[in-house]
Amino acid sequence: MMYGQTIADSGGEIKISFGYHCTDDSGDESDSIHNCHGIKLQRANNSFSCLSGAALSANATLANTNICNGLFEAEILPALDSPTSFRRIPSSPSFSRLDLLSSSFQSNLSILSGSPSSPRELPGDDLFSLRSMSAPPRSEGFLNATEVKIAGGAAGEDRVQAVCSEENGSLFCGIYDGFNGRDAADYLAGTLYETIGNHLNLLDWEIGQESGKLSDRLGLCGSLHDAIQDGKSSINQGLYVDRFAEVEKSCDSFKQKVLKSLEQALFQAENDFLHMVEQEMDDRPYLVSIGCCVLAVLLLGKNMYVLNVGDSRAVLTTQCNDEVLQAVQLTACHSVDDESERTRLLKDHPDDPKTIVAGKVKGKLKVTRALGVGYLKKKSMNDALMGILRVRNLISPPYVSVQPHMTVHEISSSDQFVVLGSDGLFDFFSNDEVVKLVHSYILRHPSGDPAKFLVEQLVMRAADCAGFSREELMSIPAGRRRKYHDDITAIVIILGMNKRTSKASTCI
Repeated sequence: MMYGQTIADSGGEIKISFGYHCTDDSGDESDSIHNCHGIKLQRANNSFSCLSGAALSANATLANTNICNGLFEAEILPALDSPTSFRRIPSSPSFSRLDLLSSSFQSNLSILSGSPSSPRELPGDDLFSLRSMSAPPRSEGFLNATEVKIAGGAAGEDRVQAVCSEENGSLFCGIYDGFNGRDAADYLAGTLYETIGNHLNLLDWEIGQESGKLSDRLGLCGSLHDAIQDGKSSINQGLYVDRFAEVEKSCDSFKQKVLKSLEQALFQAENDFLHMVEQEMDDRPYLVSIGCCVLAVLLLGKNMYVLNVGDSRAVLTTQCNDEVLQAVQLTACHSVDDESERTRLLKDHPDDPKTIVAGKVKGKLKVTRALGVGYLKKKSMNDALMGILRVRNLISPPYVSVQPHMTVHEISSSDQFVVLGSDGLFDFFSNDEVVKLVHSYILRHPSGDPAKFLVEQLVMRAADCAGFSREELMSIPAGRRRKYHDDITAIVIILGMNKRTSKASTCI
């Protein structure tokens, strides 16, 4: 059911750096489906049935600069560059090195001292304290189940991650669109999921002390809602309504806590990354200019949590009553081209007349929110740069924020699929065009790969805009091809079971 593929450049086919595909082979409407190996994949409330992803490089992929001082070694990054399948990752009751790096205890240290300590500097007794004070072990958490499957990929400076928990039916997808280098994107690909898992496990533990595990609460919300909708308890309907109202309020509070956990995980990733940059910037000052846009989507049961910083997008496709498909953007665009962002930025720096220069933040960057890019956030990091690279008159940093836009959407029977993409995808296609392309492809090829199709269509449009044939454009090496299109990353998540329908119109 889950397999990876490296798309070969044969017969004129576009060579894509990675691909993965998770699809429903069972043909039934049960809560679990089987793969070709007979392994059951549990899905909570049938929230998704298919996942496909593809990416194409326009920027030359730079050699990794080992920002984490060897912490990753050969365990993560090479696999992200050339994945061949969803890899099964067993959880361990004991903390891994990534757990130590991303522990909630280190987050507390960051808040108290302003700089997290390296795990290597902690003596044995402190390591024991670290384990006892941080979030519960992964084996106890609802996000990191006994086993998960993970896939990743790289194209230029983009990094992509997909993690599926078989036991809990959860799905995590992350698109990390790096710029000025790949270090920040590599760092997120190696740590963000683990960091989010630790924060959610801590939330699970905290709520569990009060009113039971999150899984129980999720089940209660769903069962009460279904009971009321189906009218299964006419005698005690008033009691059900009262209980449902109470649980609904509790569920809304729970959703906000999940969003808060995602936000805290991002803040921790920012603090940890910038701390590592500070340690290295004397020898490699260019690290202070490296940053990354972040798009993270987490499906838990029927709820889809979305976090973004930068200009990547998540576009939901839903079917209206008249069977017309509607594109709903779930993310905000954090760019100087966005009027609200531009207004906010100018308001935050009233004493700096050169906050936006030549359509860029301090003349350097189009996006107004991103992880990293320390020289626009700290004067000490800007001072590490020399000559024209340094920002002049850095009057009131930070100029770039890491505050994310967040939303939660309850998946309904009308929702068809979600398209996640880096800005390279939307440089050429509007939201409506993306929806039309994906939907029409799914109708023609129910078992095909819509993400790869999107990338192929974009290349054809980019070639046409440049006056080239597709073959001529693709013959230009990565790096020089950046003149004609950006790195492109696309993930398509088909929502629910049996959502590949021919009934909906493609008119928008």
